[in-house]
Formats: sequence, structure tokens, C-alpha cells
Amino acid sequence: MTFGIASKGVYAIAATPFLKDGTIDFNSVDSLTDFYQDSGCTGITILGIMGEAPKLEPEESRAIIKRVVSRARIPVIVGVSAPGFAGMTSLARSAMDMGAAGVMIAPTPALRTDEQIIAYFAGAVEAIGVDVPWVLQDYPLTLNVVISAAVIAKIIANHPSCLMLKHEDWPGLEKISKLRALQNAGELRPFSILCGNGGMFLDFEPERGADGAMTGYGFPDMLTELVSLFAQGKRDEAHDLFDLHLPLIRYEQQLGIGLAVRKHVLMRRGAIACDAQRKPGQMLSATAKAEVDYLLSRIARHDSRAAFR
Repeated sequence: MTFGIASKGVYAIAATPFLKDGTIDFNSVDSLTDFYQDSGCTGITILGIMGEAPKLEPEESRAIIKRVVSRARIPVIVGVSAPGFAGMTSLARSAMDMGAAGVMIAPTPALRTDEQIIAYFAGAVEAIGVDVPWVLQDYPLTLNVVISAAVIAKIIANHPSCLMLKHEDWPGLEKISKLRALQNAGELRPFSILCGNGGMFLDFEPERGADGAMTGYGFPDMLTELVSLFAQGKRDEAHDLFDLHLPLIRYEQQLGIGLAVRKHVLMRRGAIACDAQRKPGQMLSATAKAEVDYLLSRIARHDSRAAFR
């Protein structure tokens, strides 16, 4: 079944479940897919940075795409970023042939000037095909590529197939405001903005014009509720819910262990069977796991979704 890219809500950035020996846990791929869609997510994004995509063999990536797309009742976006366009083209075509709703492309870290960034995305669109819907990932904290609001607007104007911005700049609230101001002035066509950064700034991003979240925080059901509260104009209720989860959101923003925290939470919630990462990967110490469990227990006092399974 093929879906279009939905414009609002929450796209869960999916982890890739592994067994302790490093092989893909396809049973947990199934349970995680169900977990995301049962949490009210608008869509699922697979093979992103959180999905440990660079650690996968090409045939493994395709096997995961096939498994998730065949099971999902919601749109699936596939991360196809690659050092070269040949690999990007191959994976994008495979993903679309299997029924993905679209692909996500991040800039290669070598880009420095505005001209280089604009030219790179022009080449990427030519490589995957102008008919393939795609998401522009703006993540300077990890990719070391700074894309201004003006350059994002130029890329969106140049490529009608770009339907969504995954906004992960930090600080980035003003960038959202600038892009929406261009739209309000009639200088930029409509497009969706979903925000990442673990949801760290999702308490204000919707008020700046974001349409929702695209992130891997282990409570996608909380994220969908949060976005819904903002849409209903229930500002205080939304901030109260966000503040309840903020200590855990902050904890997982620690450089190097964020994925380990997320996988531990997903395992605690029964979404995956094992919190293993494919090597190399930094696992949590016993002390760190106890700290995460403590934060979960505090959240569970007011949000039963955090209770251990």
C-alpha cells in the first residue's frame, strides 16, 4: 500500500532493533512498527541516523524497508542519505518500488557554502528522480552543515518534490518563524515542517509554525498528545505534559548515549526485545540504566505510559 507524505502530526524516527549478536531482530521490527502506529503517529521514518543506517549492509536496509512498509498502516519515509548519488539513487528507487511514501535526504558534511548546498540538493533530486517526494533534513549539530532559512527557501522553491522540512537546527525557533513569514508573504509555497532534536523544543515549535515532530523520543504517544493539545489551543496543558517528560528528554540529549537511552526506554516499554546496538555503539552503564529507570518511575507517577512492562 502506498501513501502520500502527510503534512502534520508525528513521524516516529524508528530505531533498528538488533539481537545481542548484532543481527537484525525482525520480530522487534514488527512490534516496533505496531508500537509507533498504535501510538497515534502520522508516519514512520526509517533508516535515519537513529536507525544506525550506516551500519547496515545494502540488502539489510532493503529487508527492513520491505518489512516495515508491508506492515505499516501509515506512511513510511526512508532515509537514503549516502556519500554518493549512486547509492542514494539505488536505495530511493528500491524504497519507492516497495511502497514508501517518500525519502529523506541530508546534506553531506563536506558542504560549506550556500552555492554548494543548493547544488548538492539539485544533484540529489536529479539522482533520485524529480517525481520522488522527499524530506530535507536540516541537522547542523550532527552534520556540520549550516543551512540558512533563505537557502532552505531556495531549495524548496527549486524543487516541487520537496514536501517537508525536518527541522533540527539549534537554536532554531527563529528559523521556523522566518520560513513561515515567507509563506505568509506569498514568497514561498506551502510545505510541512516537522521538528527533531529529541523533542527538546517541542514546547514552543508548534507556536512558531511547526506542524509537528519527527523524532525518536521513546514516548511517541506523548508526542502525538502534545501536538494535539497545541492544535486545540490548550497551551498550559501542553506545557504541563512537556515539562513532565523534559528530564528524560534532556537526559537522552547527552552526546554519544542518546540512542542507548532511547533503546533502553523502548525495551522497557515492551516495543523491542533487546536494547543492543550494532557495533560500534556506546551502551549504558548499570548506573546510567538505573538513572533512566528512576526518571521513568517519576514520570509514571503522573503518566501511566512510563510504567515498566
